[in-house]
Amino acid sequence: MFSKVLIANRGEIALRVIRTLREMGIRSVAVFSDADRTALHVRKADEAAHIGAAPSAESYLNIDRILDAASRHRVEAIHPGYGFLSENARFAQACTDAGFTFIGPSAKSIAMMGSKTEARRVAQAGGAPIVPGTESGVGSAADATAFARDAGFPVMLKAVAGGGGKGMRRVDRMEDLQPAFEAASSEALRAFGDGSIYVEKLIEHARHVEIQVLGDQHGHMVHLGERECSVQRRHQKVIEESPSPLVSRMPGMREQMGEAAIRAARAAGYYNAGTVEFLAEESGRFYFLEMNTRLQVEHPVTELVTGLDLVRLQLEIAAGGQLPFTRDDVALNGAAIECRIYAEDPANNFFPSPGRITQLSEPAGPGVRLDSGIYPGWTVPLDYDPMLSKLIVWAGTREIAIERMLRALGEYHIGGIRTNIPLFQLILNDTAFRRGELHTGYLDELLKTADWSTNPPANLAAIAAQVASLNQTPERSIASAAVSRWLAAGREDLLG
Repeated sequence: MFSKVLIANRGEIALRVIRTLREMGIRSVAVFSDADRTALHVRKADEAAHIGAAPSAESYLNIDRILDAASRHRVEAIHPGYGFLSENARFAQACTDAGFTFIGPSAKSIAMMGSKTEARRVAQAGGAPIVPGTESGVGSAADATAFARDAGFPVMLKAVAGGGGKGMRRVDRMEDLQPAFEAASSEALRAFGDGSIYVEKLIEHARHVEIQVLGDQHGHMVHLGERECSVQRRHQKVIEESPSPLVSRMPGMREQMGEAAIRAARAAGYYNAGTVEFLAEESGRFYFLEMNTRLQVEHPVTELVTGLDLVRLQLEIAAGGQLPFTRDDVALNGAAIECRIYAEDPANNFFPSPGRITQLSEPAGPGVRLDSGIYPGWTVPLDYDPMLSKLIVWAGTREIAIERMLRALGEYHIGGIRTNIPLFQLILNDTAFRRGELHTGYLDELLKTADWSTNPPANLAAIAAQVASLNQTPERSIASAAVSRWLAAGREDLLG
């Protein structure tokens, strides 16, 4: 086993990895940018390395600086967390070439499943059902039109190189296809450096259900059941739970999806932790969507219903160990729900709410877990995704888990900024959610009738003052870019 590991990430996921490393007696090395000098993950790690300025391109996305920090601190392995470089095949290969163990899959598997069109081909070769779509990126709006004419509307335009809602557009009419194609391609180019777009038939009112897979380097692979991720805003997950209400009431569906996920992962030569995502219909029919070649943001719900530590297993696999169990040893016990807590105001179109945390009261009690990266007095920066923490609960049944989450949300108070806690209270009290009647458009429909306050966020003036104060400094362009990222409400493109 390793004696020292560097975490190439920040915030709550860095802390999550640090805690498991400490339990295993492994020293941790945190990395930090100028904006994160006082961040909690820096305080909690055994060692810390400064890697550059606040913009992620100069720090958390800078491969050379991360590898230099790993060399200076003499680590043996690097854990990428999620987001940033976690699904970057070049980074995985660079770690290996520099003599560090990359705690994740091979660079080859990352590259193979990182291309959405290549992933579709791999999954199909492995026998997984796929959504009807183009076999590769289409070269023009005219090519997309030809597919849409044959498949019928609605269709989805998607970025070949990315995810998280970037470079994605729904198209319902032929006359809307060309402007949507141009907008999606332009957005994909900005987000991923690749404007290639492919087209899929849109599965209406589908659920987003994903399977956690885990494989070692000796050919053993298992799945750990599913997570329901259908509650989404702008194609980005908001609440996740395990098990899925749909899968739980469909005999045989869990094992069918699990086997399809394993076939797709095996076809990619995959090992370590990964997630195979599917679209599922109420009939129980499902289609391969994509594979995330990393640890997911929502991994805690799987940990709570299985009793497994996925980070520990990642480390053991990376060190050459074999899986210590088979699929028959894994059972899903009870129900777990996760809420992603963001610094944003849902009453004002989810306007960002950076600023200093003046007061913090955190929920506790049986079945409550909080993966957090904040503390009183810390200032939420403009530079990164505004996720503050993940609140996760477990209970013997889904009904009790919902009530427990509502209780925990009521105890969670973060002063000085606004958060999306009221959004979760709205969702968890909704009759359709409680009945498990979910689909990827559920939240958009709920928000149309939500009774939000129309007052502007209390800290709007503070945000404006903060940006204005930088107007005559070299950081002006950095601040402007950071505000733009916040206002674009980007999520998965930054953190996974």
